Amino acid sequence: MKRLLRKLFLLCLLAVGAVLAYGASGFLAARSEAAALRDRADALIAAGQGGAALGPDRQAQLLEVQDPGFLRHGGVDLISPGAGTTTITQALAQRLEAGVLPPDIDRIRQTGFAFGLETRLEKAQILALWLDEVEMGRGPEGMMTGFFDTARTVYGKPPQELTEEDYLSLVAVMIAPGRYSLQAPGPALEERRDRIALLVAGHCRPDGHDDVWLEGCDKS
Repeated sequence: MKRLLRKLFLLCLLAVGAVLAYGASGFLAARSEAAALRDRADALIAAGQGGAALGPDRQAQLLEVQDPGFLRHGGVDLISPGAGTTTITQALAQRLEAGVLPPDIDRIRQTGFAFGLETRLEKAQILALWLDEVEMGRGPEGMMTGFFDTARTVYGKPPQELTEEDYLSLVAVMIAPGRYSLQAPGPALEERRDRIALLVAGHCRPDGHDDVWLEGCDKS
């Protein structure tokens, strides 16, 4: 029995070590790529495609929906209402570090990558890269990528020039780009947008950390 327990203990130690090593590999990869990513982010910001280009109010709306603790956390958020399991930094890491292993395993390396990004990039740079990488649903020529590019493709304007309704529709589609369509918005997207409108107006709050669908803002 003692021998069995000893073997199980060693296996647990090996498993923990493997997890830490895989996460550390993502952390180190992010730090090694940081200089190139900073240059890319700064170019996007200079071209008017960073979060600040949206204006303070609309940037705040976007963050309140997508990552309410973004300006405070170091890559992972386990406490903010509505944060869910994936922060903006983690979502960016998933786009930059597309893995080949099962998603739950790749997420370990991607989380390490997110921590690495947070140690080398400013929040404005992380946000700009994510806005450029985020999937936005199907467009006229296939899946659209990029918040600013999608606004121009669908509405013919940058997001800061859209009506409030169109802007919130743009934000609404980000949670499930394979499910919602900006070109053919239906009741499901309209409902999502209406919940977001209530949230950003201060009329409701997410029902806990995992309420990314804003059930706490369901007024039906």
